[in-house]
Formats: sequence, structure tokens, C-alpha cells
Amino acid sequence: MTDLSVVIPVYDEEESLPSLWAELCPVLDQLGVSFEVVFVDDGSRDRSAEVVRAFHESDKRVRLVRLKTNGGETAATDAGLKAARGRRIVVMDADLQNDPRDIPTLLSHLDHWDAATGWRVNRAEGDGFVRRVSSRIANRIRNWLSAETIQDSGCTFRAFRRECLRGLVLYRGLHRFIPTMLKMRGYRVIEVPVNHRPRRFGRSKYGLLSRAAVSCADLLAIRWMQRRLLRYEVVEDVGGDLLHD
Repeated sequence: MTDLSVVIPVYDEEESLPSLWAELCPVLDQLGVSFEVVFVDDGSRDRSAEVVRAFHESDKRVRLVRLKTNGGETAATDAGLKAARGRRIVVMDADLQNDPRDIPTLLSHLDHWDAATGWRVNRAEGDGFVRRVSSRIANRIRNWLSAETIQDSGCTFRAFRRECLRGLVLYRGLHRFIPTMLKMRGYRVIEVPVNHRPRRFGRSKYGLLSRAAVSCADLLAIRWMQRRLLRYEVVEDVGGDLLHD
């Protein structure tokens, strides 16, 4: 099994990908572990898949997983997590706003935690005023309704131990709530400050109003799951060893 998998959902990011790979590869090489980088092309309409194929030709540690049509970020994330072969898994964006130099910091917390999720403390440097304010309000509403303490649920720059992702079932839009879903299952999640950089190419694929409406529906689903979560502890299983044989 590979030591580390880096999963990167991609949708129309052909301009960003060369710069991302140029930054990412040296960081991973310096870790001194075996790794793979899984680019998940989410039905891109540009040459993103061709760019990743070129990476693979020069470095076999690069993998390309292509979705037949655009399924959304959750679908691309889910496909990447299922394809990943690493003992530890990092998920990051392809738009250069996540800084690959934060990967060692995220991974270092997996010695004592099951998952480390990014917190864009310096978000003012990477986003406009309206986006920052709307995100702050959305986080407060999410935390209030879900009894959560995550400061930045919109940050998808995360690191996981492989075992905590087993059995994780995602639905469209729920990639934002992976830390909450893991905590519901008893896993330990820590929030770690990470850099947040301005977008250099293209524009965000998600509008503020559409994202807010969808997030509200997703939050209600998470709240329902929290209320309906099965909570029990087996204290005795007489004869269980025979059955398991």
C-alpha cells in the first residue's frame, strides 16, 4: 500500500494544473514517503485531462480518474477517495488557492488525530469582501444548527487516516460536512490553520446564492442524521467468536 494519496478534484483547470504540479511535486518528494497523486477530472470541457495525462507520462505516480459527465465536487471527491490507495489521504483543490506547503503540517496532526481539516485564517488575502462575509455567516448558521465548532466548513483542504473513511457514504454537496460526519462516528477531527491564496486563473465554479440555497438543504440533512444516529454499545456477545469463524 502507498504511504500517501493526494486527491485533487478538477473541473476546467487546465491553466492552473501545471503550476500546481510544479509546486506539489517537490513538497511530496521532501516527505520521503511513497505517494500517488490522483487527479479526478469531473467532466471538464477544457484540456484538463490531457494535461494530467502528460504529467503521468513523465511521472507514473500521477493518476487520472475521469468521470463521464460533470457530477459535482462531492462526486469527484468520492471517486478520488475510493480510488486512493494510500494509508493517509490528502484532499485539496486544483485552483491554486490551497498551498501545497501546508500538506506536511496537516499530515503531522494524523499522529494524534484521525483527520485534520484546514482553516483559512487569512482568507482576506484570497477572497473578496462579499465572499468572506457570506462564508462567515454561513459557518455560524451551520454551527448553530448542527451544534458544531468547525470554524471553516467550506475549506476542503484536509488530511485523513485511511481507516476513518471506510464506510463513509457521501451525497451531493456533503463533501463540506465530512468533518462533521466523521465526528458523528466517533473519530477525532482537528482544525488546522492553512494558507489561502488568491485565484490566479479562471473564476469560481459556484455562485454565492446557489451555494447558499444548496447548503441549507444539506444542513437539514446533516441535522436529520445527527438526530437519527444509532447510539448503542455492545456489552456482551456470548458465542460471537464461533459465529465469526
